[in-house]
Amino acid sequence: MKTEVEDIEMLERAILTEARDEADQIKDEAKKKVDAIRKRAQEQAEAERKAMLDRAREDAERLRSQAVATAQLKSRSLQLEHREQLLDRVFKAVKEKLPEIQKRPDYDQIAAMLLREALQQLRVNKAEIRADKITQDILKNSALDEISKELKGQFTLAEALEEGTGVIVDAADGKLHYDNTLETRLNRLQSTLRAPVYKVLKGEQP
Repeated sequence: MKTEVEDIEMLERAILTEARDEADQIKDEAKKKVDAIRKRAQEQAEAERKAMLDRAREDAERLRSQAVATAQLKSRSLQLEHREQLLDRVFKAVKEKLPEIQKRPDYDQIAAMLLREALQQLRVNKAEIRADKITQDILKNSALDEISKELKGQFTLAEALEEGTGVIVDAADGKLHYDNTLETRLNRLQSTLRAPVYKVLKGEQP
């Protein structure tokens, strides 16, 4: 027959066994929860890492595209700047050589053409003509009288031009003015000549 002490010991063992089982169960559940939390954290960290890498790649691609576009734009700007500088030098050289046209044997015809064109542009029958010294002498000799008869007008020579090659015509007390010097004619044509001149400089057909 069991004694009271044995009953107490059996009860203690039963309580301890149950406590251990419950502790093991709690431990297992806690481990499962920890594992689940760790897994979710890893998944979240991986998702965040992937998102950060994607954003970094997108930022890098955007920056690369911007850098390429900036470089292309800068290159294009430098090309255009070089082209314009080259064309400016060409037109400057041409302008400096314009007075040499007066050495041509047909310059008397050119001078008459410059005057006739200016008078026809103004459409007047009375005007004063200013010209450089060489052009003035040519007009004075014959062309002025011929053009006056041709256009039925009274056209007189005024003081010689200090700058420019060709003629400048004033009418209606200075209210009408037409500059037909070779320099001004070149300036008027310059914008339309730039593209074909550049093609010639590159060895292409204009």
